This record gives sequence, structure tokens and C-alpha cells, in this order.
Amino acid sequence: MRRLRLALMTSACLVPSVLAPATQSAVAATRTAASHAAGQTREATGGTIAAVDVSGNQRIDASTIRSYILLQPGDAFSARRMDLSLKTLYATGLFKTVSITRQGNDLMVKVKENPIVNQVFFEGNSVVKDKDMKGAIALKPGSVFTAGGAATATKAILGLYAKRGHYSATVVPEIVKLPENRVNVVFKCHDGTQTLISRINFIGNHEYGQGKLREVISSRQDAWYRFLSDSDQYNSERVKYDESLLSRFYFHHGYADFKIVSATAQLAPNRKSFYLTFVVDEGPRYRIGSVQVVSSLRKLPGKQLRPLVPIEKGDIFDGDALQAADKSISTYVQDRGFAFAQVEPDVKENHKDHTIALTFRVIEGPRVYVDNVSISGNTRTEDSVIRREIELAPGDAYNEQAVKQSKDNLENLGFFKKKDISIKPVPTQQPDRVNLDVGIGEQANGQFSLGGGYSTDLGALVNVGLSQSDFLGTGIEASISALLAQKGTQFNLGVTNPYFLGRNLIAGFDLFRTDTANTTSYVFSERSIGGDLRLGFRYNQHVSQAFTYTISTRDIYNIATGASLYILNEAGSSSLSQLGTTLTFDYRDDRLDPTSGGLLSLSGDFAGLGGSAKYVRLQARGAYYIPLARYFGSKAWVLEFDGHVGDLVDILGYKSLIADRFFLGGDSLLGFQTGGAGPHDTLYGDSLGGKFIYTQDTVLHFPLPVSPDLGVSGFAFTDIGSLSGVSPISVNGKTLGLYDNAAPRISAGIGVAWNTPFGLIDLSFAQPIKKYKYDQIEQFRVSFGTRF
Repeated sequence: MRRLRLALMTSACLVPSVLAPATQSAVAATRTAASHAAGQTREATGGTIAAVDVSGNQRIDASTIRSYILLQPGDAFSARRMDLSLKTLYATGLFKTVSITRQGNDLMVKVKENPIVNQVFFEGNSVVKDKDMKGAIALKPGSVFTAGGAATATKAILGLYAKRGHYSATVVPEIVKLPENRVNVVFKCHDGTQTLISRINFIGNHEYGQGKLREVISSRQDAWYRFLSDSDQYNSERVKYDESLLSRFYFHHGYADFKIVSATAQLAPNRKSFYLTFVVDEGPRYRIGSVQVVSSLRKLPGKQLRPLVPIEKGDIFDGDALQAADKSISTYVQDRGFAFAQVEPDVKENHKDHTIALTFRVIEGPRVYVDNVSISGNTRTEDSVIRREIELAPGDAYNEQAVKQSKDNLENLGFFKKKDISIKPVPTQQPDRVNLDVGIGEQANGQFSLGGGYSTDLGALVNVGLSQSDFLGTGIEASISALLAQKGTQFNLGVTNPYFLGRNLIAGFDLFRTDTANTTSYVFSERSIGGDLRLGFRYNQHVSQAFTYTISTRDIYNIATGASLYILNEAGSSSLSQLGTTLTFDYRDDRLDPTSGGLLSLSGDFAGLGGSAKYVRLQARGAYYIPLARYFGSKAWVLEFDGHVGDLVDILGYKSLIADRFFLGGDSLLGFQTGGAGPHDTLYGDSLGGKFIYTQDTVLHFPLPVSPDLGVSGFAFTDIGSLSGVSPISVNGKTLGLYDNAAPRISAGIGVAWNTPFGLIDLSFAQPIKKYKYDQIEQFRVSFGTRF
């Protein structure tokens, strides 16, 4: 089968100039034919058309072709209208050549049809998938093939390559002629090499060096360790984002007049890399000259609102702090019934003194209500799943803060592309009414994870998981996971409905099996098999409560030879039937990577609704984060305080087992082995756990002098903890030796956290400062994401 090559080879950056010859040749042929026909028609004027004869057509009916002719039988011959008819037929794109001539009193129309596309194929492509190419081009099976259409399709495919950083890619369309004027179109692709950013330069910067500004933006220079990232690929959209990051950085550090003069990307002569250049004008640095809040609201004077502004005279001007103050005041006044209140920051610059007078004006805005909420763009997720995240419903008072919170809610779902989420007020015919148009773009929310690593407790491990956060578009979360390690295994199946029965209820269940093998810290193995039912309620954005019923069997087995009688005495199975509740107050700025705010959870468990275990367990956990970016210039500097206290109380004559108790050490107290601190048997030194525990951790997080793309950060810490409360037992009237010292253990150390694609890995070195007899030390520790 003979292939006719079209001269359309091109590269991503030279599409217009390289495609021009093919396109121009087609246009030239059209113009030549038109001129030739026009010349013929000018010779034949006068008289009346007797018939319009069409020839050369195979697929297109003659009557269809005649419908494009501006002259019909009975009309007078007209050179101008014959010329227009010729151009009209060419404009349909159905014909390769057209001629219109006069033969006696007949109008002769001769056409040659463009071929029909039979199939479209792609060869040589690996970077861009076939399905993506098919979706990007208009050339489809059954469509009319034209040289212009092939050129447009080629340009679209090269655009896909460009988005993936392959600017040296080439695409050559070839046609294979088939019977009945049909063709197959084959796009022969050469991926080329990835065009990466080899250099990022800043011009006009005086206060901050090249290295610092390169850390601020999201684009990165090419480096060997970025094989898991696309940040070193040139992307025009990312460059726009980089501009906003630069502006925000400078505004945060007091440069209110900062502006970006230009941001350009130049393709290197070898077309293998880009040079990215930002030209900036920093301007002077400003400090706060004065701060005041002026309020026109009744019973809310500016003096009462002033403490909500975290800015003082003499502070360096901070655009982030300005936005935080705006949000804080808006939330405060709206929570007190002023639904239409607006905060208008007034920033007045004194260019001579380089100071800023800051005034927050709080006024009663116009009364506007929501008339209707419409949703578009969701192809899988049900409307109800989206609508329940919108803070405004028809009839509510329109509120910008509620709109922003709604957008945050949709982003936090993880179902949609953040850049495609929009909530826009649309005016109606009534001046006090608006419609809310909610637009979203679906993204894949199913995830298959496969990771491996090493943990001090578990040894080498493999973690496999499959999850779907929007199961069948209902918003229900479903997951199944397995962790296989040298010293233990864990299997879990979980389903959670965040809006059970269409209400603000979180309901779900889990089925689990956990096996922990005999280790250096424990002289026994433990197995737990069971499930739980969960029901939770969100009181507001920050406060929630959950109730959990758990039923399981626990087995203590594989006890080492020569183990303590405290442990031998507990060999075998026990059962647990437990009802628990947890009340959570979450005011962190980010639940995954917090830098400010706090978290407090209070929980209580009651075991005794059946089962052999009978106890009440109370716990409180808290964390507080203090951002230090103001002092060190980076958000990675965070001071964290964590605390935990727990108490286990036996009831109904029950004596707690090892499976019920708390253990101290390992991740809960670095510097000590898991379970290595607290009550021990004095004869064998075995760890026995305890009933009362408290810990307090102080952690300083800080950046390391490496690229942020590596996901590596440092931390320094001090840990304090205590565990006590095991009752001695007697055998044959003799009390067994027990060491139970409630004095606090203290350690300090440093570590490195590495956020890998396979999970979070912590490497730490800790030195016990205060330890006691029988405590088991562990200075170096490796912790891998999942914990038992």
C-alpha cells in the first residue's frame, strides 16, 4: 500500500512557519482555480442559464452541490456570481478542486471531492497516549480529510507534547489511499527529549539572592534528583503561578511597591533546555506607621475589633497578615449577626518615610440574598455531594466569607481539580438577589499505592493499598490496605459515609486484623481480629464528635522461653466489646502539614458491654503550632508542642491485661525502645505496660540547606514521658518482683523527616537525659509512615 507523505514535519515552537508551505500551496491552488474559472466566466456573459450540470461527484448528491451555486436555471449568466459560487463550494471543505464553466447555455460544475477519513493511527508516541491525541484533534473517522485539517491536528498534538516538556518533538502526518476515495491518516511521532529548565535567573533583585528566590518559586532548575517531579519542566501556567509566589513573598517581607517587570522563557539554541528569566523591581521596604479599626456597626466599635488585627506599629508590612486581619474581623462580626458587614482595608503609603498607615473600615454592606445555586462540570459526582459543601443555600444572605469557605470545602474533598473550582455570584433582574454558579472539574480520586521501607519496630515492610474517596460519585470513602513486615502484618477494610442519611453525620465501619511478632522489645506476639462501627457529628468547621463501637478478640501467644510470669499468666485469648467517644477541637491551619493553630481531642472508652475486658479509659491529646516564619523568613520553621495523658481504670473486679495497657517508648518517647520505659518485671526485665501515662514533646521543625523538591526537613526535640500503674501478682503466696517508677523520663535529640512518594520516613537520634533501672535504650530510630 503506497503512502503519500505530506510535507508537514514541524516542531513545537515553529508550527506556524513550518506548516505554512502546505497550507499556502492549498490556498494557492484554490486561488489559481478560482482565477482560471473567473477568467472563463468573464468571457461568457449574457444569455439565460438552461441547466446546471454537475459532474465528478461520488458521495455528495448533485442537488446538494447545486444548493451552493448562486445561479439556477432561468437566471442570467453573471461572472461575479459564478466566482462567488466557486468560492462558496471551496469554503465547504468538501472538495479538493472545483471548476465552473459555461458551455452554450449550460453551466458546467466539475468537482473533485476531498477523501473521507477511514481510520486515524498514531505511531512512535510514548510520552502522549493515543487517547489523549484522539481527544485533541478534530480529524475523526468519517470526517472529510483536508491538508488544513491535518495541519491543525498536527499543531494540536505538538501542543500536548509541549505541555509535557517535549518541545523538540516532531509529528508527520501521512495518508494512505484506499478505494472509494477514502484514506487512513497516520501521525508518525518522534517524542524527542524532554526540554527542561537549565537555568533560572533574576534581574533587579538586591535584597534577596538568586538562591533564595529560586526557593520561593515552584519552577526548578534541572537536577538529577528531580526524576520524580515535573517542576523542572517548562510550563507557561506554572510561570504565571511563580509570578504570584514572588509577589506574595515580597509583600510578606514589606515590599509593598514590588512588581514583576517581565517573565520570559528562552529556548536554548540546541532546543534541549530553557532559560527562565524574571526581571523584578523590588522597591523600598515599608513598615507600619499606624493601625486603626473604624466601625460603623452598632454595638461593635472599632476599639473592640482592634485586638483582632495581628499587626502593630513598627512591624514590617506583611500582605499575609493584612489578609489574615481582614478574615478575622469579617468572621467575628458575621458570627455576631452582621451578615452583610464588609471590611475594607485602606492602605496609605508614605513614600518619603517608607511607612504605611493601615485602616480597616467595617461597614454595613448592601443586603443581597441568594436566589439559586447551580452546579456544572460534574460528570461523576452527584449534585447532592457538591451542594452539601456549599455554605449558602437559596434564601441565605450572600456572604463572601461563606463563598470562600465553600470553595475551601470543595477543595478539601479532593474530588476536583483546584484550578477548575469556581463559585461566582451572578446578578439577577432583582437588585437584591444573586445566583451562585458553582463550576468544578472532575479528577481521578481512586488511588492504588504500593510502597516499601524499613521501620525499627517492624523491620523491612511493604505497604499496599487501594482507595476510592468518591465511590460511585456518592462521596463515600472506601479503602482496603495491607502492610506486610518482617515483624508484623496488618489488614484493614474501611468504608466511611461523611453524610450519613443525608445529614451532618459521619458513619462507617472497619474490619481489621493485626499481628505483631515477638521482637526485642516484647517477648510475646499479639494478634487482634475484629471490627468497629463509627458515627460522628460535626458541630462546626472546628468541632466534631465521634462514637465508636469495637468488638474484637485478642491473643497473646508465641511467648519466649524464660519470659516473666506476668506475661505467661496472660497467655491465651480475651475478648473486647468497647464503646468509645472522642470530642475534637481542630483549629490547625492545615490538617496534613500544620504550621499554626492547635488541636485538642478528649476521648473516653468503656469496655464491659459483653466481652471479658472491663475497664474505663480516659485520654486527652493536644498539639499547638507556632509559626516562626516571621523571624526566619521560611514557613518551614515551626515550633510544635504535643501532649498526651491517659488513665486506665479497672471495673467490676477486672484486672487489666497487657492488651489493654499503655506502652511508653519508641515513637511516643524517642531515645527509648518501644515499650522500653515504664513498669518492668525485676527478674527478667520484661516490659509490662501501665495504666497511667503522660507525655510531652517539644519539636522545632526547620528547613535543611537542600532543595525543597527532595521533601527533606529537619527537627530537634525534647521528649518527656512517664508510665506507671501495674498491680503486682502473687504465685503460691509469693509476690513477683515488679519495678514501677512513675518518675518522668527525659530525652533530647535531632532528626530528619523525608516525605517520599512511598510515605513519610523519620530518622532520629536521641540521647536519654533521665532514665531509670530496667529502661531499654534506643538512640537511633527509623519510623515509616504506618504505625501499629
